Amino acid sequence: MRRVGFTTTIPLEVLIAAGAVPIDLNNIFITHPNNISLIEDAELTGFPRNVCAWIKGIYGAVISSGVNEMIAVTEGDCSYTKALMEVLSLRGVRVYPFAYPAGRDRETLRAEIEKLMAQFGVGWNEVNRAKVRLDRIRAKVREIDRLSWEKDLVSGEENHYFQVCTSDMNGDPDRFEAELDAFLAQAALRSPRGEKIRLAYLGVPPIVSGLYGFLEQQGARVVFNETQRQFSMPYGIPDLVEQYRAYTYPYDIFHRVGDIVREIAARRVHGVIHYVQSFCFRQIEDMVLRKSIELPILTLEGDKPGVIDARTKIRLEGFLELLEDRI
Repeated sequence: MRRVGFTTTIPLEVLIAAGAVPIDLNNIFITHPNNISLIEDAELTGFPRNVCAWIKGIYGAVISSGVNEMIAVTEGDCSYTKALMEVLSLRGVRVYPFAYPAGRDRETLRAEIEKLMAQFGVGWNEVNRAKVRLDRIRAKVREIDRLSWEKDLVSGEENHYFQVCTSDMNGDPDRFEAELDAFLAQAALRSPRGEKIRLAYLGVPPIVSGLYGFLEQQGARVVFNETQRQFSMPYGIPDLVEQYRAYTYPYDIFHRVGDIVREIAARRVHGVIHYVQSFCFRQIEDMVLRKSIELPILTLEGDKPGVIDARTKIRLEGFLELLEDRI
């Protein structure tokens, strides 16, 4: 089957309607058994050391996986994506650009989606049928999220995993839906978890591993994964264009903040972890978040894949002690 990679969440309905296998290249990179080697290979090719590891990892993921078609989000994601497109084009990869309009203009967004539809030879009827199918799956992911913060039956990492997988449905919507059904049946039999401290995780998914498990060992749990939740299209909007206008990740920080403030209030969050990636422009947004959120915030910076280090664990322990004193 036709395999199409992409650099961040795109209107997935178009690829499903076209019968293509969607591949979120971030997921391919981070789950690769030797993901550090993908970064090293990119640097040997000529990528600078002080370029975000995700961009180098995506480059390595494309080359190692044999993907020869990809959609690159040129507006609303990483500022390095345009250069990545050019380098991959030299390697024979066919690249389709897609841009989220900065002002969230409906007609501009609709035109971008229709341009993508034309490139993949599908119309609105097929795309809307694909949306109905995907929305059924997304509703089950939203239920896992609800069980996480409302019923305390789901761990922070489980919440993270199922939501982040909605970006490409693990390449197989039917198989992913079966995995969801099995998990929901198992989660319904659990007793409520006992972590006392409730956390929000803001920012891109972490490049480091072990964060959620360490927090839970310390008596804290992430009950809100901001960006991962956005991948699941959490608002249940029937109109496809409006769905991707409401999606907060590719737009300005103030659009994101509105969603964040509502969710941390509803989920009774005690403190916030803001994860930022080394060499990423989104680090600057930390200043806005700190002025917009009236909760303690710990900012963590990650660079390359690996388990969380001792320094990060010490900082987390100190932050959790602070929160415990405030509860």
